[in-house]
Amino acid sequence: MAVTRIAIGAPGEASHPDTLRAALAEFISVLIFVFAGEGSGMAFNKLTDDGSTTPAGLVAASLAHAFGLFVAVSVGANISGGHVNPAVTFGAFVGGHITLMRGILYWIAQCLGSVVACLLLKFATGGLETSPFSLSTDVSVWNALVFEIVMTFGLVYTVYATAVDLKKGNIGIIAPIAIGFIVGANILAGGAFDGASMNPAVSFGPAVVSWSWSSHWVYWLGPLIGAGIAGLVYDNIFIGQHSHEPLATSDF
Repeated sequence: MAVTRIAIGAPGEASHPDTLRAALAEFISVLIFVFAGEGSGMAFNKLTDDGSTTPAGLVAASLAHAFGLFVAVSVGANISGGHVNPAVTFGAFVGGHITLMRGILYWIAQCLGSVVACLLLKFATGGLETSPFSLSTDVSVWNALVFEIVMTFGLVYTVYATAVDLKKGNIGIIAPIAIGFIVGANILAGGAFDGASMNPAVSFGPAVVSWSWSSHWVYWLGPLIGAGIAGLVYDNIFIGQHSHEPLATSDF
């Protein structure tokens, strides 16, 4: 089972230069992604007098997040593995592809990147708020939880299939394209219901800057459950006992 490959990591790993460089890469990648994704929503609101709930707004959000994630994953891939998402990091952890020590640093860097991106957006737009994720009318927290679990399962399963599983060789640029596409597609499917986060860091930044925490736990628990299931399923069934990358590294 994949759980037997879970590792805490060496005590000195958190201060190792390679780990710190990887964490910095995650910080920058998340900053790029959140600035583009959240910024596109703010720009659409400005152009349409808060018309982001229209179908056009949903399509715009889907495209901006798909494009932004493609770039964010690509620029971080050779340094940190291009996780750009605490859920992806958790999915890699349960599959034995990253240690707990390294994963915690990634989480901190990812959340800080999101907060800084939202603060920069607030400053650059003259004080406009980055909208926190919230549930639509008649959508319960349990509805949203299922959405987040299923959407994040699809995202992390895609990460494993295109970037983690190297049995058939490195498929290169297809991985970040596929990862961006699945996020864009999921936003089209779930965006009208709960915002389609799939990424706790993306939800965390706007919540901190606006200090709005309504139903925020859904945007952590759902993605982590979905990512954990995807990591265990793909690693056990499709990767199985094939060789793994060393636990000290995070490059998919």
